[in-house]
Amino acid sequence: MKLESRIGKIEKPDKKIYEFLTNFNNFKNLVPEDKVSNWYSDENECRFTVNPIGETGVKIVEKEPYKLIKLTSLEQSQYNFIFWVQLKSIEENGTRLKITMQADLNPMLQMMAKKPLQEFLNKLVDQLERYSF
Repeated sequence: MKLESRIGKIEKPDKKIYEFLTNFNNFKNLVPEDKVSNWYSDENECRFTVNPIGETGVKIVEKEPYKLIKLTSLEQSQYNFIFWVQLKSIEENGTRLKITMQADLNPMLQMMAKKPLQEFLNKLVDQLERYSF
């Protein structure tokens, strides 16, 4: 299953956003506390529990400065997925951002998870647009 967020616009330079997003220690303030617990992070990986789905984790597997950050699930995660965060500078202090997710889910889980995952991607873009980098 492949999902794409809406395209967000952040009034900050791509370098500043990239540097923020390539350190998982910065993500704690972006995740919804009512949905995520047991948060652990270092610069390159994070682990957490998603209520009611269970424990999962993410690590950075590829970085292209100021353009792309590719993340994948940790080996011990119940579900396999990949995220791409794409950044595009549109002006000195303006950046477009899009998040794409590819998840390996069985058909039944896809039906149940598609809408909440789509909402999650768009909410993450919303939060990044409002965040004070």
